[in-house]
Amino acid sequence: MSMFSTGILVLTSPLHILPLRIAPVLTSAAQVVERTLYVHLHPGLNLSTGGQVRPVYIPPVVDLCALISRLYSNAADICAHLDVRVLLSNVRAQSVALSGSSGPFPTPQTLSHSPEVVLTDYPIQDSGQSSLVTQCLQKYARHCYICNPTLSSVLLYPRLKEVEEDDDRGGSGAQLKPLETFSDVVVGGTFDRLHGAHKTLLNISCLMANRRFVIGVCDQELLKKKVLKELIEPYYQRVQKLQDFLNDVKPSLKYEIVPLSDPFGPSISDPELQCIVVSEETRKGGEAVNRKRVENGLAELVLYEIQLLKDAHHADIEEEKISSSSLRTRMLGTLLKHPSPQPDLPLDPYVIGLTGGSGSGKSSIAHRLEALGAVRIDCDQLGHEAYLPGTSAYHKVVQEFGPDILNEDKTINRRVLGGKVFGNQERLRALTDIVWPEIALLVKKRIKQAKEQGKRVCVVDAAVLLEAGWTYLVHEVWVATIPEEEAVKRIVQRDGVKEEDALRRLKSQWPNAQLIEHANVVLCTLWEPDITQRQVLKAWHLLQQRIQKRPEEIRPSP
Repeated sequence: MSMFSTGILVLTSPLHILPLRIAPVLTSAAQVVERTLYVHLHPGLNLSTGGQVRPVYIPPVVDLCALISRLYSNAADICAHLDVRVLLSNVRAQSVALSGSSGPFPTPQTLSHSPEVVLTDYPIQDSGQSSLVTQCLQKYARHCYICNPTLSSVLLYPRLKEVEEDDDRGGSGAQLKPLETFSDVVVGGTFDRLHGAHKTLLNISCLMANRRFVIGVCDQELLKKKVLKELIEPYYQRVQKLQDFLNDVKPSLKYEIVPLSDPFGPSISDPELQCIVVSEETRKGGEAVNRKRVENGLAELVLYEIQLLKDAHHADIEEEKISSSSLRTRMLGTLLKHPSPQPDLPLDPYVIGLTGGSGSGKSSIAHRLEALGAVRIDCDQLGHEAYLPGTSAYHKVVQEFGPDILNEDKTINRRVLGGKVFGNQERLRALTDIVWPEIALLVKKRIKQAKEQGKRVCVVDAAVLLEAGWTYLVHEVWVATIPEEEAVKRIVQRDGVKEEDALRRLKSQWPNAQLIEHANVVLCTLWEPDITQRQVLKAWHLLQQRIQKRPEEIRPSP
């Protein structure tokens, strides 16, 4: 069967049956759609009438919240590669629905991605119905949404017959309990790399809001304690993804997305807000909001609590719930962005530039890569070689800084030389302008030697890789990162210096965020050594795949 980039799934099963069907339906849909899957709910829809089927308003009921949560939870387990979005334009409270007479779709809704295929769980009794149901399904989808002109359709029901017995055991369902809705609803969060738990929170909030939905997005101070905070998407990018998602889900709402520099934002000062949607772990924050509102003379908000989504694929260092921090952890060792073209750089051997701040564990990673078969080029060692008597750098340094930097045996006293440049940016620049080009020449020499030995991968272990401008020597930049407070502890323990001296050393280097801006791959040594080893193995295996995928004509001959 052909694969489509974007599809829309029309669910017609009764609400009491849908929870049983979600998993097999998503499994089948994932075999047809590969990027974005919109979900449109219309329980009880009859697609075999042969006539024009019109969408109707679906009343918001408590069971819908559970269904939405179940759907995103199943999607995370079954088809995590899909961007699943539950659409709510046709879900409206009866009192609100009566105010408009043209139905939920007076004109077809424009989605962020135009559906190329429409799918449904509608049950067909015999194959003779297929053509009729397919035509009716396409008309229905086009009435609701602007679709691709060549819209295809897929009936999933033949693949779902194995769950019919479970459906029968589900019962007919009791009277559905209406969901309390509110004019104005508020939520808050980081919303990094929008995932199923975020979507559950946002969808249920949209379900409960009739007029306005306020979303506070953590920024600045609130991000400082986050795991791998340097990998958090920029604020503007998170906001753009929120806007795209929300405008698809329920375009009739007024959305206000605001930055949060404190835990409360507008939730403690906006008199029109009526409800705040929280999770199990953020309920205390919601209660704190209400205490502040009372202090400010405002009515308390209704706290609506949703369940956390469990992450069936979480690793030992990850949270059991679906979370952004876990997703950021999984990015370690993967290719974050494609390498910049280096037309003047020989493709054989493939050169990794590995950098990181003091205490980041950069050299331990380099040794691990060396154990896997890479040639390690230690730029710190090459720096010592560049100062040896008789080298070009030796003569230039002595001429620039004077003979008083020499020991009795005519070697350069690095401590004396360091004293001449410490705290003097101009003199430090004079020194690096001499030494860095010489180290770069030595790196080139080591790479050439590796090529002659038939080596496929070199790792340039260089703390100043980026500051020195050596990226022209490497195909990819890998960055080792560690939180600043952990780096300080390591430096103090390793070098026997005071905390303030360790911190001063770190402040003189590029910060993690600046290094990661240039990174193709990021690794973190915060956890146990075996966790670091797993990251390195993943990075190494993915690197081998990238090297293998190079066009045949540029691969090194065996």
